[in-house]
Amino acid sequence: MNLSMTSDRATGYKSGSQSARVVTEAWGADNFYCLNCSSPELDWLKAGTKISDYQCPKCDLWYQLKSQRAAIRSSVPDGAYGTMMDAIRHDDTPNFYFMQYDLATWSVRNLLLVPHFAFPPSAIIKRRPLSPKARRAGWVGCNIALGQIPADARIALVAETKVMSVKEARERYRRVKPLEQIKAKDRGWTLDVLNAVRRLGKKEFTTSDAYAFAREMEELHPDNRHVKDKIRQQLQVLRDTGFLSHPDRGVWTVR
Repeated sequence: MNLSMTSDRATGYKSGSQSARVVTEAWGADNFYCLNCSSPELDWLKAGTKISDYQCPKCDLWYQLKSQRAAIRSSVPDGAYGTMMDAIRHDDTPNFYFMQYDLATWSVRNLLLVPHFAFPPSAIIKRRPLSPKARRAGWVGCNIALGQIPADARIALVAETKVMSVKEARERYRRVKPLEQIKAKDRGWTLDVLNAVRRLGKKEFTTSDAYAFAREMEELHPDNRHVKDKIRQQLQVLRDTGFLSHPDRGVWTVR
């Protein structure tokens, strides 16, 4: 992966944001590969393609790139709130690349990959509608709260210019891929509980430890009145998908 971009592609664009989009997407076309299969490249889709910027020519998986000059922090701006929520509900979300680039050198500094099946609804934060005087009055956008996505599924392909090997990146993707088999309508709960137990920071924890997140889960899933039962059920799902082991009654081990 060559971290240097070709700034010549920005020629002819008056808008800085348009220039950056073209340069970063062109870099992606030259450097991105599929994490889901063995394809060494992705096809760059035509401008305006709904939701996605690239597609794997081998397994047809879609990818979208979000690039910015600022550091990648806890929240990243996205597009329309309704579009993203519909994509999650219908299991139609693309894999997302989140890039931070250095404008002075036109180079990639950080690059994060989040698989399409790793976005819980809780990670999509609704923004206020645009004012009546705005060009797109009433439009409702969203932010992606990266902290609501389990750390397992935030794959740092480039971390402060240090590039992860293709082999390791695909292995990291393979480890979280069992989440894809969970139905989209149920996956949000699984992701939220996985994120919670990862935040415990323990190799081994108890069911009671997981129950400490009951209030948080009530806020994220207000329609469920049996939150502790649901947490216990999701721990079993995480055991069955290989994220946890269950060595003793009420005891869980992170794999």
